[in-house]
Amino acid sequence: MYYREIAGVKVSALGMGNMRLPTLEGQDNKIVYDKAQEIIDYAMSHGINYYDTAYRYHGGESERFIGQALKKYPRDSFLLASKFPGHMMVKKENGVVGFTSGLAGWPDNTVAGVFAEQLEKCQVDYFDFYLLHNVSENSLGIYDDPELQVVEFVKRMKAEGKVRHLGFSSHASSAATIDDFLTRHEGVFDFVQIQLNYLDWTLQDARGKYEAITKHGVKVVVMEGVRGGRLAKLPEEQMAKLRALRPEDSAARWALRWLQGLPEAAVVLSGMTTLEQIKENVETFAAPDPLDEEEKALLAEVADIMLDLVPCTGCRYCTEGCPVGLEIPKIIAAYNGVKNGDFMSIYDPDKVPDMDPRRCVGCGACSRICPQGIEVPAIMDKLPEMLRPPRF
Repeated sequence: MYYREIAGVKVSALGMGNMRLPTLEGQDNKIVYDKAQEIIDYAMSHGINYYDTAYRYHGGESERFIGQALKKYPRDSFLLASKFPGHMMVKKENGVVGFTSGLAGWPDNTVAGVFAEQLEKCQVDYFDFYLLHNVSENSLGIYDDPELQVVEFVKRMKAEGKVRHLGFSSHASSAATIDDFLTRHEGVFDFVQIQLNYLDWTLQDARGKYEAITKHGVKVVVMEGVRGGRLAKLPEEQMAKLRALRPEDSAARWALRWLQGLPEAAVVLSGMTTLEQIKENVETFAAPDPLDEEEKALLAEVADIMLDLVPCTGCRYCTEGCPVGLEIPKIIAAYNGVKNGDFMSIYDPDKVPDMDPRRCVGCGACSRICPQGIEVPAIMDKLPEMLRPPRF
């Protein structure tokens, strides 16, 4: 296992994600403790020191499991990260919060109460890394709320020694959202966790997000490096191309080696469900082995074939002549995402007028100026039918 650093702390380049632990068939909240413990023990014995969980993973059981699983190890032998679930909160009166979405029906609580519950479930006195969960356009209302003062609370927990390092995760649709949050809280966060892989480098502008984060001197923690398993099972036509260059490497190893080429990506999280998965991943991270230029070019070719993307380069020429001020590159990025089954690309056009494809007047000014020759009005016509009711 090789290591990198976050704020001077040595972290394993491969981190153990605890969102996809082995469970009883059809029962995501029923972790099979003995099989999951085997995976944690293998991780600990092979140099993985970074363990990531969250308030809602496995219906709240992930924190409880990882607390028990790591209890037999010295506290200074592992680094534990968990997340504050502001993205699934609604503000009530007198500092009380309720829960929505995947936490709907959970008892009301307070910011301090949630944090205390997490420490108790994880059986620790402090978190090495603590994140605000999914800082995005739809959760800023909670994270910026002047009464709840979530950011001030976690800063206080750090001052009291109950948190060693602060960060946040994000599925924001725009790199600017991440950049703005870091700017408004300059110096507070040591790392940001984002969905990052060779498909989303273009599809979700992960490149823009990576660059927005690193320009602040902040490290990146990678989630969905194999895109929920999608990049671990490529179509045979694409796999054949990769095998011709490296016959022994799996699709997952190609994806993870691509990530090794990003110098500011401190930890690559993997939600490993089986011993076979963790054994292969540990071997992949035994030493740095990033893709060379020939390999990167081949993988980019494979990605293009898989995605059949609308080839927008984000040059923004189209926005200059749009009579209704639409953010056309962002709309095309969302279109590409929805087309490829990515639910994080789904949004409510009523909440973001400059991304509402229904406002397009079909004048064609954008297409006429587009260097790629994209028929933008045709995309604007298709996207409203592809968008589902928002899942926020």
